[in-house]
Order: sequence, then structure tokens, then C-alpha cells
Amino acid sequence: MAGEKIYDCIIIGAGPGGLQAAIYLGRYNRDVLLIDRGGGRTQHAKHIENFLTQREISGQAIIETGMEQARSFNVGIEQGLVTKVLKKDYFEIYAGDKKYLSKFVIVSSGVRDNLPQIEDLYKFLGISLFTCVDCDGYKTTNKKLVIIGNSIKTVHLAIAMREMFTKDITLILYTDKTPEEYKEELEEEHIPLIIGRPVKIIGEEKMEAIELQDGRRFECEVIMSHFGFKLNDSFLSELKLKRDLEGFKYIVNSIYESSLSGLYIV
Repeated sequence: MAGEKIYDCIIIGAGPGGLQAAIYLGRYNRDVLLIDRGGGRTQHAKHIENFLTQREISGQAIIETGMEQARSFNVGIEQGLVTKVLKKDYFEIYAGDKKYLSKFVIVSSGVRDNLPQIEDLYKFLGISLFTCVDCDGYKTTNKKLVIIGNSIKTVHLAIAMREMFTKDITLILYTDKTPEEYKEELEEEHIPLIIGRPVKIIGEEKMEAIELQDGRRFECEVIMSHFGFKLNDSFLSELKLKRDLEGFKYIVNSIYESSLSGLYIV
């Protein structure tokens, strides 16, 4: 270890959370390295409207501007895929054939959406096909909306979106089991429930309809895909961090420190 550089903090992931942390630490004159693999969820967002001071901005622009701002405070930025984090005398972060040492680690590696296999999905992703109601629910206002998913939570989402954004909703569930306990409520809310598997989005410049495996088509201007997401966290596996009872979320304290002292998850 003699002669190896030891950072005050290494941040994994250059989304808004990681970049904000990097900027703050840089302004405290800490020796900080930000490692990012590129291609995160934010970079796929075409039109972000809920970012303070920005009426509309792309996710790519947020990341590029944030990196430039972080560099102005002497934050080091390297592109790389972190594959492992260990804790010995210091934290050891492995990316490619490199090993980095740090006193503290901030994990802001984000999530990746579970996207269904639908033809032409990526043509509309971030434009008229969305995965995050907080981010893009507003864009469905007063439009013909199809919601697709595979759980009771998708039913809850449909009812909530009808109250907030649009009355013109069709709910398509992949499951073979019709949720009888919600059937009456969906009827009261005038939300048609379709059981089936979408295979194709119809439309050239604009979305026109979604086609199911059995050939049925349902007109739509926008789609909300609701299949959950996975954490980008495989590199943390050897640390055995504590999780909640469902085994999904990491347990952190009021300052987002994990069960391992010095490692923060945002």
C-alpha cells in the first residue's frame, strides 16, 4: 500500500446524486474521484421538466453540465465499470484492471428498468413511453394512456394516474389472474382491464397503438410501463450489507450511511 494514492472519497455513479455529492465535497477541498460507467438512467431521459431552474432539459445535458461543474472544483472523473468493493484498512474499489483506495465511498450507481420485450419500444422510450410516474406522469395529462404491467401495484398506479393526469386509461396486465378484488373499483373508475401480452408499438413519428400477441390493438398516445427496476449494485455483494425485510433496499441511517461505516448509499 506504500505509495498508493488514497482518496478522501470515491463516488460510484455520475447521476444527479453522485454529481451533487462530488460538487459539495470538491468545494470542501476534499480529494475526490468520481467513477462512472456511462449510459445511466438519467442519460436516457429526453425531456426533464422537474429539475429546478430548468423548464426543460435532457438528462444528457444535466450529466454533462454536472461533470463540468464537478471538474471546476478539482473532482477527478474516470470512466469505468466498478466490479468489486472491499473494506480493509481502506476501501478498495476495483474497476477494470485498476484498484483505487479511499477513506470513504458514496454509492450512487442508480437503477435499471425492467423493460418488456416489445417491438419498437426503444424508438419511443423517453418520448412517449415512460417508466417513472414521478418523472413523466405529467406528460400523460389529458392523453390517451395505456398502462402495462404485471402486478397489483400496476392496478394501484392506474387508479392514481386517472385521478392525477388523464381519464382516458386502458390497463393491460400480463398476468392470467384477473384481480377480482379490484374489478369493481376499476369499473367505477371507468378503466378497462385487458389481460394480454403486448408485442409491438404501432406508429411512425407518433405513437398510435399497442398490439397484443393475439392481434388486438388498443389506441394510445402514451404508454406507462410498470415492471419495476433492479439496483446496479452487484459490486457490493462481498460487503454483506444489511437490507430491509424484503431483501431489496439497503438499510441506511439518517445521513445515508450503510451498515458498513464509511460507505454511503444515495
